[in-house]
Amino acid sequence: MRVLLGTVAALVIGASSAMAADLPVKARPMPVEVWNWTGFYIGGNVGYSWGRSRSDVTFFNPVTGLAIVPPAGSTTQSSFNLDGFIAGGQAGYNWQSSSNWMWGLEGDLQWSRERGSTAFLCAATPIIGGVCVPGLTFLPAGVTGTNVAIDQRIEWFGTLRGRAGMLFSPSVYAYVTGGFAFGSIKTDMTIAGVTPNGTPVAAGVSSSTTRAGWTVGAGLEALFARDWSAKAEYLFIDLGSVSNTVALASPQIAATVNSRVTDHVFRVGINYHFLAGPVVARY
Repeated sequence: MRVLLGTVAALVIGASSAMAADLPVKARPMPVEVWNWTGFYIGGNVGYSWGRSRSDVTFFNPVTGLAIVPPAGSTTQSSFNLDGFIAGGQAGYNWQSSSNWMWGLEGDLQWSRERGSTAFLCAATPIIGGVCVPGLTFLPAGVTGTNVAIDQRIEWFGTLRGRAGMLFSPSVYAYVTGGFAFGSIKTDMTIAGVTPNGTPVAAGVSSSTTRAGWTVGAGLEALFARDWSAKAEYLFIDLGSVSNTVALASPQIAATVNSRVTDHVFRVGINYHFLAGPVVARY
């Protein structure tokens, strides 16, 4: 009897162990990465800009200051492109709230190859020349009047902006941005005409002017590795107006060109974040 009871007990214990081995084991939860955007960052960018110079010219006597009213056939207004590649760097700081909102400040400086040119004409009157070629009593063959040409370029520009937006996922940030803009606009300007005896003459000036204005835009930025992000951004920039004057002593005629400069910027870049990165949440 003892042998039989021992055998039954052994069988029961063995069956229970087999059933326990077949029961599913509850899996441990996988760790979750929580991305942290708060902190300083620095980076670089490249892109292309579609600038625009809306320019107009006024002609006048440089001695008396009296205006010269160009006759029909003159060109006194022009809107031309200032297009070219850009490259530069940026730095800033992000604040990530406990929700999905983000705020930040960013400054950048850009080197620019944006450039364009145009020309204006104070047209001569047939036979005698008129007010646009002072002193002439006849119009030499091939003379169309007094010509003004400008070559303009944005040498560099920068911005200081606020950024605000939302995290659409822990690693993807869409934002709007706006603030202060500044830049250097270089203008090369020439005036060409004829003296009262019909001799061709010309004069030129060159100047670089730093102007201040404003900017607005939007962008998308995504963390792709620990401490690294990539971004794409659009900015509209208004640098205000610049004025340049050039004059001929004989004949006595001068021209002032006033240019309003704006810019459409698209750029892509990469940032290194000093404090950002995934924090593993353990469960």
